[in-house]
Amino acid sequence: MSATAASVRLVHAGAISTVTLARASMGNALVPDLLLDLCVSLEEVGRRDETRVVLLAAEGESFSIGADLRRLAREMQGAALASYSAEYVGLLNQAIVSLLRLPQPIVGVVHGAVAGAAIGLVLGCDVVVAAHDCRFDPQYARAGFAPDGGWTALLPQVVGRRRAAACLLLDRALQADEALACGLVTQLTVREGVVELARDIARRIAAAPRTTVYEGKRLLAGDLDAIEQALEAERERFVATVSGADAREGLARFLDSCASYPGA
Repeated sequence: MSATAASVRLVHAGAISTVTLARASMGNALVPDLLLDLCVSLEEVGRRDETRVVLLAAEGESFSIGADLRRLAREMQGAALASYSAEYVGLLNQAIVSLLRLPQPIVGVVHGAVAGAAIGLVLGCDVVVAAHDCRFDPQYARAGFAPDGGWTALLPQVVGRRRAAACLLLDRALQADEALACGLVTQLTVREGVVELARDIARRIAAAPRTTVYEGKRLLAGDLDAIEQALEAERERFVATVSGADAREGLARFLDSCASYPGA
């Protein structure tokens, strides 16, 4: 059984439901309509008693390029920048929290670039299977934005404050091997085998006692109210700084240096 939205595809197959970011032509950029489709799909999964495990995957060459920076550049030319930014980061945070609060465990299926705020979707997963070509790239220092997507609210809990600070302040990407070593990724495999390995792990989780799995996820999640507050702080700082000179100049330089950037 499957359902298709404009930018997210949801497929149910017995105990496993697969949610796929399906706007490959845009690099699965995290624009409001994609994030809304993702939230709706997760809500449906949460109501489906048959689903024991969720796979979160993406089509195309990259898992996600993060925010659509070309769209943000266009918004900077008008009066709607603050409202667009508030909507975008608000929906992003809603998607991350939905992943964290979903009763079923989530297995992330990651490949290629995971840029900017897209790391938040990976941080919302419980197990992350990644291809050797994956790369977690902050981009904030180049684009001039305050960090969103859990770079400050969630990443330090996973990789440690020093490593998270090095990524953000030095604009340093985490390559696949380092992501595995610091716990951001659970297991690495070849690009061609990442989906099948993720499905195998999902089947093993689905076969475990529901009480153990669901209660284990709930207890591991920690204080989700505090995480929501930290994500809201990211949203507030992003909106407050996105119209500043650093953001305008940084974004212009970033897009000038990336002629092939796939945003809209």
